[in-house]
Amino acid sequence: MTEQIALSLAANAMATAAKLAAPIVLSAMAVGLLVSIFQSVTQIQEMTLTFVPKLIAVGIVFTTAGHWMLSTYIGYVDNLFNSIPQLLAGG
Repeated sequence: MTEQIALSLAANAMATAAKLAAPIVLSAMAVGLLVSIFQSVTQIQEMTLTFVPKLIAVGIVFTTAGHWMLSTYIGYVDNLFNSIPQLLAGG
């Protein structure tokens, strides 16, 4: 395996990981921002108030986008496993 192929595999792995994590991270970040604005307006400083809405939002994202996330991951792993003979042959 050449250096170019190793870098390509690493870049594809990181791109796939970012693609899979983006809906979860963005939804948790948006809910966190909304809750923090609500807390600053109402001056309620309860720590559990930020956790529960984020947990619910992440659960909703998993429910709605879980199939897409799983099929994306399975496609990546399938392509990776199918490329093993070329990787072992050297290119």
